[in-house]
Amino acid sequence: MRRMGMLMAEEGTSNRALIATLSAGNFAIGMGAFVVIAVLSPIASDLGMSKTEAGMVMTVYALAYAVLSPLLISLSGAIDRRTVMIAGLLIFIAASILAALSTEPWMLYAARVLASIGGGLFTPVAASVAFSISKPEKRGSALAAVFFGMTLAQALGLPAGSFLGYTFGWQSVFFVVALLSVVVLALALITVPRRIPFQVNSLATLGAALADWRSMLSVLFTATFTAAAYIVYTYVAPLLEAKMGFGRDGVSLTLLAYGVGAVTGSLAAGWLTDRFGSRNTMLFVVACQIVITPVFSFLPLPIVVFGAVTFLWALLGWSFMVPQQARLVRQTPERQSVVLALNAACIYVGAAIGAPIGAVVAERFGLESLGIAASLAMIVALIHLVLSEHFAPKG
Repeated sequence: MRRMGMLMAEEGTSNRALIATLSAGNFAIGMGAFVVIAVLSPIASDLGMSKTEAGMVMTVYALAYAVLSPLLISLSGAIDRRTVMIAGLLIFIAASILAALSTEPWMLYAARVLASIGGGLFTPVAASVAFSISKPEKRGSALAAVFFGMTLAQALGLPAGSFLGYTFGWQSVFFVVALLSVVVLALALITVPRRIPFQVNSLATLGAALADWRSMLSVLFTATFTAAAYIVYTYVAPLLEAKMGFGRDGVSLTLLAYGVGAVTGSLAAGWLTDRFGSRNTMLFVVACQIVITPVFSFLPLPIVVFGAVTFLWALLGWSFMVPQQARLVRQTPERQSVVLALNAACIYVGAAIGAPIGAVVAERFGLESLGIAASLAMIVALIHLVLSEHFAPKG
């Protein structure tokens, strides 16, 4: 009995180390993916782009991720999970260095496509591994812990990236991302087992997932929700500069408040999902977003009030992914890796939709219209969520 207890303790320790590594990987990838939002102005100035054109740096990553990640996950479906994740990290490191060395817009766009390949291999596999090694009653918390890295990238990565980008040049941010990714690679080589049980997937698995319209209706909610959020989020730095009069420090502090809210929301989402279920958690989150986002159309506000609004906006915005992942796996457990890849891709589909919508709204109606536009889009997301729950497959 004593030996059995020791073995269980060792297994628990190794699982915690593995989940911590997966979370750290999502931190590096999340920072590399989203930090362009924090340095949009320096990129535009240095490469001779308009801010709308600079926003396309995020859109290029999003579109490439959305198309390539599900395909790559399916094509690598018979390869052990450790190899896939390490390959993803190596590609992401190379892409970050290329981005830092870019002197023309096309070079930066190419680097972003390469980065989407690395992130598209790592993040869905990390979620699938965390789900598979966890007990059923702890899966919501495990997914939250792994996704926490992506959230922490918002809390620390974006404000740090904003400070670095405005102080030392936007290229410095991508060098830091590359360095962080190297550290994660070293951790992965130590903590990720060579043999992790996993479902073997193929293009046929992807085809079956895409053909299941009920499941896809649920998956695509992620794109609808994210698109609504990115109407404001993509252009938050120019919005703050124009309406709140912020410079480097103001933008960085706002992103820090956003990040703290995102971390709180991500951690709370795991507990809420395990306790109240994914459906109730998601309905609450979307309803609150509809109420909060219009505030961004009525800036300026007192700094304390604005900080509180930003915190709540992030807290509720980042509470949706954990329950969404949990319900997708519950609905189609036999295709969890591919479904999670499609779900991760939909984050970037949403970003790719929301960013240009935000650009059109800002150009035609002014930056002050972004909040109201985002709220209207969130109403569409709420309708989508209700419909997807009504037609959801029974897993």
